Amino acid sequence: MKSLMQRALGADWDKLPPALQAHYRFGTTTDTGEMDIEYPRFMQPLLSVLGVFGVLVNRCGQRVPTVVEKCVVDERQYWRRTITYPNGQVIRFDSFWVPADHGQMIEFVNPVLGLQMAPYVTEHQLHYRGVRFVAKLGPILLPIPEWMVLGHTTIVEEAVDETHFAMDFRLTHPLFGQLFRYSGTFEAASNSPSSK
Repeated sequence: MKSLMQRALGADWDKLPPALQAHYRFGTTTDTGEMDIEYPRFMQPLLSVLGVFGVLVNRCGQRVPTVVEKCVVDERQYWRRTITYPNGQVIRFDSFWVPADHGQMIEFVNPVLGLQMAPYVTEHQLHYRGVRFVAKLGPILLPIPEWMVLGHTTIVEEAVDETHFAMDFRLTHPLFGQLFRYSGTFEAASNSPSSK
């Protein structure tokens, strides 16, 4: 079967290097690596509140060991991120992805709040462009413009070698600048066979 990302990208899937294809292949996969997490000091109270609702991560850190486990159930891809700080504190950041129209996808951080994104490939890099935030109320999907909340989302992922990739996630508000960033390098290791 094809993965959610493979279906979204269509023919452009073949332009991705092996490390990124392994990261997004269908089935159960695990990526291991380290992340840098940064945000302005004034964001701490807001991120602490948002953390209660499963939104983002509310602690900075450099080269923090991180494990990302993914699995597919029906039309959903579940992501479980386990971030372990040097003092032993563990923060979990979980989400699930679903397909959207026009080759886009929505990442929900809880059953209500999500981010709609448009992935595309440029020069063997995978880019995401934030389209809008959404609130799901039953069958209704309410659009929330990016500028009304945390700002515009960009993600860039590129292969480092055959099995490792680097990623960079940023939230940038038109008035307040960069409000959140996490970036890091991971080894993509599949626990199930690849789907071609």
